[in-house]
Amino acid sequence: MKFFLMTLFSLICITLYGKETKIVVRVKAKDAKFIGSSLGGAYVIIRNKTNNSILAEGKTSGSTGSTDLIMKFPKERHDIITDDTTAKFTATVNIDEPTFVSIEVLSPYNNRQAQTKVSSEFWLIPGKDLVGEGVILEIPGFIVDILKPRTHQYISLQSISGKPFQIQANIVMMCGCVIDKGGIWDSDKIETKAIIYKDGKFLNEINLTLVSTNLFEGSFPVSQAGNYEVTVYAFDYKTGNTGVDKINYVILK
Repeated sequence: MKFFLMTLFSLICITLYGKETKIVVRVKAKDAKFIGSSLGGAYVIIRNKTNNSILAEGKTSGSTGSTDLIMKFPKERHDIITDDTTAKFTATVNIDEPTFVSIEVLSPYNNRQAQTKVSSEFWLIPGKDLVGEGVILEIPGFIVDILKPRTHQYISLQSISGKPFQIQANIVMMCGCVIDKGGIWDSDKIETKAIIYKDGKFLNEINLTLVSTNLFEGSFPVSQAGNYEVTVYAFDYKTGNTGVDKINYVILK
């Protein structure tokens, strides 16, 4: 009963004396644009670091932003790289004293195998809004999805005998921005490979090349039945962005 009354008193105090404070959170892919509605958003959690309670949570929404503004124009101190449509999550929290908070971001929210968590911590002052560009957190990497072969697909050795066995993957930036030959995100500058294991032992490593926007392919000969595992990775030497997907499949006699 005593605990209940103390909690109720605390809530009343916050209601009476707390100040509404707005926070805008944006999530930007490393070397790319903002993560918004087109990719399902980035999930944002704002916590009070003292007791780990959640003050606000939700997903970013809006556009990926202006390519020219973000990727092409030279930047100087205090330059703004967002506009009114750029994806964001806006929270209003009620605090009655300076509060040390953490912001956690999970992104891309709808691509679990590529999902990355980043966080930041800072003091939030009652009534001192963090709006405009707000707080920007950066997500590194690539989203890699293996399309061929399919997960745990059973394939007859006879059906592929004498033919190149195809590996296909879709690779995009963490904001969903496209990778293309000669584009802003140039496929020629990204190393993409497939590493193949058979029955737990290394078998082959092959290069994947771009065949259409975001789509990479490669092939190798298969002559034996067994349990296979393929790992596809993307790596940008200049930015350090990496991405991986891994599946298993079976070649039957």
